[in-house]
Amino acid sequence: MKLKRHSVSLLWRILFSTSIAITLLFAAMGWLLQDQFVRIASATLEDEVRASFRAYESLWRARGDQLATVSLILSRLPSVRAAFSTGDGATIRDSASEVWDQLSRPETLFLVCDPDGVVIASVAGPQAQNTVHLAEIPAVRSAAKEFPKQARGFVTLGNHLYQIVVTPVYVATTRDSALLDVLVAGVVVDAGLATELKNASGSDFVFLAHGAVAASTLDPAVERALAAGSSSQQHQIQLLGSDYLQFTSELSDIDGNPVGELRILRSFKNALDQITAVRSRLAVLWLAAVLAGIGLTYLLARRLLKPVEDLDRAAAEIAKGNYDVRVPVKGAGEIGRLAETFNSMCASISKAREDLIRQERIATIGRLSTSIIHDLRNPLAAIYGGAEMLVDSKLSGAQVERLAANIYRASRQVQSLLQELADVTQGRAHAREVCRLREVVTAAYEPLAASAESRGVKVRIELTDDVELPLDRSPMERVFQNLLSNAIEAMPNGGSVNVRAERRENEIVVSVEDTGPGIPESIADQLFEPFVTAGKKNGVGLGLALSRKTVMSHGGDLWSDHKTDGARFVLRLPV
Repeated sequence: MKLKRHSVSLLWRILFSTSIAITLLFAAMGWLLQDQFVRIASATLEDEVRASFRAYESLWRARGDQLATVSLILSRLPSVRAAFSTGDGATIRDSASEVWDQLSRPETLFLVCDPDGVVIASVAGPQAQNTVHLAEIPAVRSAAKEFPKQARGFVTLGNHLYQIVVTPVYVATTRDSALLDVLVAGVVVDAGLATELKNASGSDFVFLAHGAVAASTLDPAVERALAAGSSSQQHQIQLLGSDYLQFTSELSDIDGNPVGELRILRSFKNALDQITAVRSRLAVLWLAAVLAGIGLTYLLARRLLKPVEDLDRAAAEIAKGNYDVRVPVKGAGEIGRLAETFNSMCASISKAREDLIRQERIATIGRLSTSIIHDLRNPLAAIYGGAEMLVDSKLSGAQVERLAANIYRASRQVQSLLQELADVTQGRAHAREVCRLREVVTAAYEPLAASAESRGVKVRIELTDDVELPLDRSPMERVFQNLLSNAIEAMPNGGSVNVRAERRENEIVVSVEDTGPGIPESIADQLFEPFVTAGKKNGVGLGLALSRKTVMSHGGDLWSDHKTDGARFVLRLPV
């Protein structure tokens, strides 16, 4: 069972393919734009982290410079030097605190130590004073190799991380300057400092000292996750499900040894939120662009395919036989040239059709003339032969009467043929009449009786008088006359021809069988085709073709049965 094919119009095929192309194109463009935005966002985050580090360095350097400047001023004040010379901690603290409180920030730390780092006096704000209670500062001995220059670095004092500036205080002697005391000024690294840095840069700051968090702007849980698992070498880290961009800087002491590290973290959350918003906008723009592209493609394709639809409709009209159809020519492009070519083709087909009809009419006249010549040959031969015998021979009265009757029948047959020709040319149909089949076959045989007798051929018409059929008598007489004539001519040395009939349900089957040489194998398959003949001197090969056409016009058929000896033709005629 064949499935019915559903045709899809060219417009929808173009629209479908274009829609796929537009969708893929915009999807690729959207992916590229999104990828580019992610790259830009990542680069922006890195720039922000580096900017945060630069802000940290600037602030840290400013604080260090402030501590260094204040310490240097204190070390050079005569009153302070005089107090340092006493070696009394209370005196030193009172003298230094008056100047220190005026020049420095309240949360800064200020210590006075001897050259070995032993704390003599502590001058600090309330915050630093509550957190530092040390008797010795080892960093002083480390800073001694930098004297008389100031030394800077990070140290751990108590449980806190400090940035300190170590300033030596010298006293003049008769020979040289002698190191009197050492000033240690510092700033504690705490949550307040980290928050100040975050407010200035927007990034999170985490200070670690010996693996522990000293100060941070992160949540405590994130701080613990950072201290427990992340590496300082990672550029991107994930803490409790959130992604961060990380920048790390080492914190060194006065000797240059690492005591901790600073990690500047920038969350991807804002960038991801922006990327999500961009994705949503891109999706909306993509959908709108696809729909607009499809709509515009539909309008343009419909406009471009309008001439093609006209051509399709014109071609359908031509298929129906209307060769006068024409399509409008629009423009001078390919479609316009195609329309002109189509119109020229229609004109050529119309002219060729007219020529073909003219040639067919001429061929029909030729075939009709050939058929008339073929049908007239037998009665004219009977007339010619009978007249010749009447002129050249002395015949008895009975023979003359017989010849005259034959000539009369032949002339009537010629008249009948001419009347048929006139009826055909004028479009008149023949009215069929109920005929006895025996009378039709006998009338067909009578003009051939003399030829059969001269050749020694016996013709037996084994038909009863009760077999009657509605026939066009004259054409059917020519059918049987043609079959009997072929059989008689095929047996020049004598033989027999039997004509029999058999009644079946609603038809009569008539057989014409002879004892001649049979049908040659060379023409057996084309026996009923026009102009196929063999073994006849004057045959043109139309007799059997015209006979079969006559039988088929009566609703029957004519064929031949294969035999090893002789020929047998069978007619089937409806009752």
